[in-house]
Order: sequence, then structure tokens, then C-alpha cells
Amino acid sequence: ASVADIEFDRGTYRIAGTDRSVSITDVAAASYNERWQIDEAAPGLASDGEFTVEDGTFPNGCHICEIEVDPQTGVWTIERYTVVDDVGIVINPITLEGQIVGGIAQGLGQAGAEHAIHDGDTGQLLTASFMDYCMPRADWIPDVDFSYREVWSPRNPLGIKGAGEAGTIGATPALVSAMLDALAEYGIREIDMPLSPLRVWEAIQSAGNSRA
Repeated sequence: ASVADIEFDRGTYRIAGTDRSVSITDVAAASYNERWQIDEAAPGLASDGEFTVEDGTFPNGCHICEIEVDPQTGVWTIERYTVVDDVGIVINPITLEGQIVGGIAQGLGQAGAEHAIHDGDTGQLLTASFMDYCMPRADWIPDVDFSYREVWSPRNPLGIKGAGEAGTIGATPALVSAMLDALAEYGIREIDMPLSPLRVWEAIQSAGNSRA
């Protein structure tokens, strides 16, 4: 049969206008059989290709973090976390949510606890183990209210955009902004990461003393 006469539908190749057909699984199996191979083809149906995009993609989203701060101790808790992301056309919603939520946990850890401290004279890393370097823990990472909106990207045939670091990039400023909003009544306009309870308490105390 000529190539132009072959139809493909629902996993089956068929010669148009006839009942002669073969399944794609049979074709795949035959592709490894020397009897059916042509000289120019390697065994199997594997192939590869490449293309160069004209420009990058631009994912975007909105992260909202709601926290509660105890002014007596500086201890804070995340009450709610909401995120809506646009990463273009979504191929796998389950892995996308895992990527975004995992990134949020990383970003919250960076903003709330992680601190690489080096010796000022030698440059030696002092927080070189998890005994000294605080990682985000499950007991303070909230349930994330996650959703997405699909906006087609014209930059590639699939209409997809990046999702790799979307959670991390949004989470860090969301937490810091929430903290500054909570501390605004004390006249605090800036605070450095990580937002440890001690650092938050010291900021409140310094603001109180400056007012006095």
C-alpha cells in the first residue's frame, strides 16, 4: 500500500477503503523483526529531534500568605496559603501541583528559617549540618490551596510555560510581605530573612524602644 492510502485511528493503521489493518502494537513489535526492517532504518520506532524557540516563555501567578504573629514571643504561624499559577497548557496536573507545592515549601523555608552563616575571618561555613541549618518542617508548612489557569503560550507548539521554580519564587516574598503587614502597626517597614522568632521579637522590641 502507498503511504497516502494508510489511515491511522484509535491505535490502528488501515488501508483506506479496505478491511486490511494492523495495530500500532503489532507495528512496534515488527519494527524489531529483521524480516520487516528496511536497510535505512534502525531497529525500533525510537526517534529524536530538536528545535530552537524564538524567545522564552513567561509563566506568572499570584501567591497570598496569611500569618499570625505572637508579639510576646515573635513566634508566627501560617494560617492560610493560596496560589494561582499560569504555566501555560498543563500536561500533568498532579506533577504540576507537586512541583508548585514543593517549591512553596522551599521558599517558605528560605524566608522563615534557612540561614547560611560563614565565619567573618575565614569564610568557613558554620551552619554545615542540619544540626545548625534549619530546614522547613512539615509541622509549619500549611495545606496549600492550589489552582491554575491555562493561558496558551505562542512560543512553542504545546503552548506550555515553565513551572520549575514558580513555587519558590512566589513563596519567599509572599511570607515576608505578610510579616511586614503584620508588623506594620509597630512602624516596621523592613526585616531581613530568615524570619526567625528571635528576629521578629527583636524587631518588635526595637520598634517599641524607638517609640519610647
